[in-house]
Amino acid sequence: MSFFEEKNPEMDRYLEAHASSESEILKKLRRETYQKTTQPHMISGYQQGRLLTIISQMLQPKSILEIGTFTGYATLCLASGLTRDGKITTLDVNEDLAYLPKKYFEASEYASQIDFKLQDAKEYLKETDEFFDLIFVDADKENYAEYFRLIKPHTKSGTVILFDNVLWYGKVLEENPKLKSTQSIQELNDLAAKDEDFENLILPLRDGVNFLRRK
Repeated sequence: MSFFEEKNPEMDRYLEAHASSESEILKKLRRETYQKTTQPHMISGYQQGRLLTIISQMLQPKSILEIGTFTGYATLCLASGLTRDGKITTLDVNEDLAYLPKKYFEASEYASQIDFKLQDAKEYLKETDEFFDLIFVDADKENYAEYFRLIKPHTKSGTVILFDNVLWYGKVLEENPKLKSTQSIQELNDLAAKDEDFENLILPLRDGVNFLRRK
């Protein structure tokens, strides 16, 4: 959920009304996500989807990594910028929900470019020797700091990394947080700001996006 969606829904509607429209397949996927999942708010959503689409189309990446597929909305947004011979690898561990992203991946124009894996992301990052042009992380918040450490060896100059939910509904302002998820997000944000190999900015979009670029 976005800040404006909760605090000023009129502004949220204004923001959506003044952004580029969704494709038909994204509209259908968003609708079905709200109809068939118990936590539809986990979807990247309209505004964030526009951001992911524009960034991917600007970068025109050949290799994308997504950690946390959910129903595949962000996957399709990211795939829209792939080079003709490019690939997006998207990772999730929810076998029960896998049918939904698979359905929309197969129906999309990017079907042959999406590699959907039901695999723990930490294991994958330890095993792969691939370097990525664009990485999007929207998964278990308890492992955000660890994901950053494991992702870094798979980046190169110009690689863009996006971490979602880094404001964590304002909980990042807590001085002594009890939740491991809050602790890990705070640690990630500290690591990103202090790592001299990256430049970064936290965008206050929805629940916060930490936008990093490898120098």
